[in-house]
Amino acid sequence: MKLLCVIPSYWPAFQYGGPIASNHNLNRALVKKGIDVTVYTTNVGLDKKISLNQEVNVNGVKVTYFNFIKFFEFLGTTGWQFSLELTHALKRNLNSVDIVYLPAVWNYPTTVAVYYCRKYRKPYIVALKGVLYPYTKNKNAWKKWPYYKLFAEKNIKNATAIHYTSEDEAIRCHSLFLGLKNQAIIIPNGIELSEFNNLPARDNLRKRYPILKDKKIILFLGRINWIKGLDILVKAYSRLVKERDDVHLLIVGSDEKGYGEKVRSWLKNEGVLERVTFAGMLSGREKLEAFAGSDVFVLPSYSENFGMAVVEAMSCNLPVIISDKVGIYEEVEKAKAGFIIHTDENELYSAMVKILDNKQESLEMGRRGRKLVEEHFASEKVADKMIKVFEGIIK
Repeated sequence: MKLLCVIPSYWPAFQYGGPIASNHNLNRALVKKGIDVTVYTTNVGLDKKISLNQEVNVNGVKVTYFNFIKFFEFLGTTGWQFSLELTHALKRNLNSVDIVYLPAVWNYPTTVAVYYCRKYRKPYIVALKGVLYPYTKNKNAWKKWPYYKLFAEKNIKNATAIHYTSEDEAIRCHSLFLGLKNQAIIIPNGIELSEFNNLPARDNLRKRYPILKDKKIILFLGRINWIKGLDILVKAYSRLVKERDDVHLLIVGSDEKGYGEKVRSWLKNEGVLERVTFAGMLSGREKLEAFAGSDVFVLPSYSENFGMAVVEAMSCNLPVIISDKVGIYEEVEKAKAGFIIHTDENELYSAMVKILDNKQESLEMGRRGRKLVEEHFASEKVADKMIKVFEGIIK
């Protein structure tokens, strides 16, 4: 079976978030199971760091990076990502593949890939990755609606299938909000568990940041933007700090559109800024140190189709507190791997107190979280499910 994945940005463009890593994890697992995987992408975030217009091997996955022209910046910081070279490659080669996978919506690579899929009658799957959640789609709707009506709606409705990474996303989006009648696939993002074995020592994080010594560490790891519920976290944490001196908040992630300054302002107004460490973007062993050295992971998002950072935290035996707007909250709740809250500061405060004051239950939550990841989110098991879907569609 030959699979072509067309995606606007790819490994190792870490600064653009977890979904890229999850897609690469899936591709790696598919290759290990005998699937011929090719990726067409652009050099966004990788300028002058990779070879263009030639195939390279990335962990067994055949990847070709194409240059792109940046315009229509109102769609995002990288624009529409128009690429003439990618267009020519699709025209030459798409007819030789069996199925096409498109894990993005708002970009030229997806739109041109759909055009050639329809021209050559190739089945294609669109993975929405949460971008059409009602809450997310209605934010900045003035710039999304025209593009959706001109391009994205037709691309999505004509897809052979739509891939959702959680049941919550499928229920909220497919027939009710988007009015889709094509096949809905519910398969989670996968994680390469071997990368979360042999974790750094717990004290490594405290050695890196001496201010964390003898503290119980509350970890937020993700993009610093409006959707992550950091306003809720600031209020809940401020209340916690005023009642105890053994806690410290560690915020890990890239700042988007200066939102981090707004968060710092809130913390300063609450008088707790000195009890918070902003670590910036971490990857590799430094990221693992953050997970391994923390006591609880929090993600009070207003909208989150899946939650890769939640799975990563559970892979490190870390108890989690997440909102019921995070796509995998039902799985976490059923496994008793953490606390599920509404987007409410009082509920977040209470959940943090319960975990921090009950070490044994915290350890048990961490163990149950790791087991949940092993059974449901390991990339090998996710790949098996995707292969069955691919085979069914091709037949």
